[in-house]
Amino acid sequence: MANSKRTLFLKRRLRVRNKLKKRNPGGVRLSVHRSNKNISVQLIDDAQGVTIAAASSLEKDLGVVGKNNIEAASKVGTAIAERAKAAGVEACYFDRGGFLFHGKVKALAEAAREGGLKF
Repeated sequence: MANSKRTLFLKRRLRVRNKLKKRNPGGVRLSVHRSNKNISVQLIDDAQGVTIAAASSLEKDLGVVGKNNIEAASKVGTAIAERAKAAGVEACYFDRGGFLFHGKVKALAEAAREGGLKF
């Protein structure tokens, strides 16, 4: 019996997260979530279990409310890089979840790297 898209997504997400936890126990991770209408990202400190900074295309000051395209993803990536610098975070691990590193997720990662985050 063939696996559904959702099952494959969940397996991929667990595989990515488990590899990150092995390489980076207790470090800061940049977690991405992409829906059909929006894209959001969080800087999470797994050691303390708190969110350090977050950015989303739902924020009105970014000017991309309700859009989920490459332009919106790059603006969100730039915003999270600025907020990470303000919080004192320079390096993190990129957690793409179950999403493929292509298109919007890749644009967000490249914009965050250009903004000064290292991963």
